Amino acid sequence: MSEYTLRIRRFDPESGEAAYWDEHTLEMGDKRSVLDAILQVKGETDGSIGIRCSCQQGICGSCGVRINGKPGLACNTHLDTAAARGADTISMSDDEHSDGNVISVEPMGNIPVIRDLIVDMDAVHWKKIRRVTPWLINKEPVPEREYIVPHDNMVDVTQTMACIQCGACVSDCLSMEVDPGFIGPAALAKAYRFVGDPRDAEHQERLKDLAEDEHGMYDCTHCFNCIDACPKDVAPMNQIMRLRRIAGDDYEINDRNNGNRHEEAFVTLIKDYGLLHEAELLPRSYGGNSWFGKFHPDAGKELMSSLGTAIKAMMRGKINPRIALFGHKLPSEDMKAVEQIYNVVEGREKRTELNLYITGWDDEEEHPEHAAHSDAPTPLVPQAAPEATTESETS
Repeated sequence: MSEYTLRIRRFDPESGEAAYWDEHTLEMGDKRSVLDAILQVKGETDGSIGIRCSCQQGICGSCGVRINGKPGLACNTHLDTAAARGADTISMSDDEHSDGNVISVEPMGNIPVIRDLIVDMDAVHWKKIRRVTPWLINKEPVPEREYIVPHDNMVDVTQTMACIQCGACVSDCLSMEVDPGFIGPAALAKAYRFVGDPRDAEHQERLKDLAEDEHGMYDCTHCFNCIDACPKDVAPMNQIMRLRRIAGDDYEINDRNNGNRHEEAFVTLIKDYGLLHEAELLPRSYGGNSWFGKFHPDAGKELMSSLGTAIKAMMRGKINPRIALFGHKLPSEDMKAVEQIYNVVEGREKRTELNLYITGWDDEEEHPEHAAHSDAPTPLVPQAAPEATTESETS
């Protein structure tokens, strides 16, 4: 048994008072959960504490909260693990709790608080889920018995199906913090669940909708927070990147947000210079993916609007005029290595998506031809895996 200090963020909108920290000291086993501690305080000390919980098995997602500054499920976060995260988070308002077994629990971010640890999931999370048409639009004609999903496609479907709608990724999304209108990682991962499903009849319509929306899939800033936050290894950012690649490479959707053109320009500049030539990135994104892009009227307009920012950055020494005009110069051997990477990736007949969540094969010996294919993941038993990457991300 260890002694823990549990600090709960309390807020009652009906009282008209500001939120405050409610502190309790209790003795519990290190492997008891944070939810166990909250429920013990609620049952023995203060029954007015508000928190959602149901299964207590890490399945329903109801008990999503922030624990010592990080989102997670209260029911499957052990007390010793929570305390080890450190008590010196931004939530701490005094120094006396900077050390020791202190666990601060507060409601998730980016979602309005109803009371204490209970947030309004309908106002943000479920509203955004409904935004992406979260159901299958079946192809015609309808088969006599059932739709059959090819074995390889199940890899894409199963990872997004693992989402338990806890909202942890939404809580830590930096894009949503800056732009509350952003559709968000959970909803976009849900969108990929149907774009990656061959039974759905409206892949292009879904992708065009998400690409054209100014708060859509190109609003993601690749901060990786949603990947770190997800308790089920859904890796929402990876699904967002897949949506982008399918929209741009497979359906050639050039959106009005210039998201696809921006990514194409980024890839081309790395190929040509080895490092990003930022002065060329903006005009190519708006005027065309070549040196002549800067002469396009749309590119000229954007360049003029950013001129003031560029001058300030140059005066403060953040921009080197020579590099801004001519780009970086890498040694020839380094450029040859970059060129080799591009030749390998672009020389493939089919884009390789390395989704490592579930390989799809149970037995290596049973499918030797699959194991021998250099582009395929190593056959393993189904399991969660580290962050998925793609060959196209390398470029």
